[in-house]
Amino acid sequence: MATYNKRGYKTPKEKEVKEVTEEQQVVIDEKDSTTAGVFSKLDETASKTEDWVAKNQKIIIGLVAGVAIATIGYLAYQKFVANPKQEEAASEMFVAQQNFEKALNGVSSDSLYKLSLNGSEGKFGFVKIADEYSGTDAGNLANYYAGMAYLNTGKYDDAIKYLGEFKSEDVILSALAKGAIGDAYSQKNQQKEALDYYVKAAGSNKNDFTTPRFLLKAGKTALALGQKEDALKYFNDIKENYDATPEAATIDAFIGLAQ
Repeated sequence: MATYNKRGYKTPKEKEVKEVTEEQQVVIDEKDSTTAGVFSKLDETASKTEDWVAKNQKIIIGLVAGVAIATIGYLAYQKFVANPKQEEAASEMFVAQQNFEKALNGVSSDSLYKLSLNGSEGKFGFVKIADEYSGTDAGNLANYYAGMAYLNTGKYDDAIKYLGEFKSEDVILSALAKGAIGDAYSQKNQQKEALDYYVKAAGSNKNDFTTPRFLLKAGKTALALGQKEDALKYFNDIKENYDATPEAATIDAFIGLAQ
């Protein structure tokens, strides 16, 4: 009986089998060996880490617990100690601030400044507030008020002490405090120290209020010390950069003295 092949039909070929040479087998074996070595090292490292953790577990737990306790302690301090203390200090300072402001207006100034420093109406004065509530914003501000009150009552060493304790991110108050220290040294006839603080006050923040004010004081003090070149520099700074301020109104006369 005749056998016919369908058109296009091909007899299936046996699957080709690639022979692996000895050289290729060596490469494969080496790769397997390298991979096994890496995993072995990883297992060994992991084992050492686990051993270290196991041996130092108490220390690790102690450190974690310590951080947690410190965090909780800080939050608790802020809520139950710092914030109430701040409110208490602000309440204590209200009467002292009133006395200080009345003194600035010229009403029985000396006696009112003393009341603001020492306290009245059952409330603390700035000196006590600065001491009892140190570390609070109100306690820090009390240093500024106390320094200014002492400056206005002629207690220059005390003024320098309290103003030096005052720290503020408020650029105006910070400059005023430095300038007031300069005033205290000037009243003590320590002109070099005064000049140093006037320059610091003028340079602490460039603005139309404090900068020309303390540049002028720096220039006058430099003139008194015979430092005409420095004085001229301070006066010219006012003329060139702060010509719209009150200090600039008579600056040409000072420039003439420094030349």
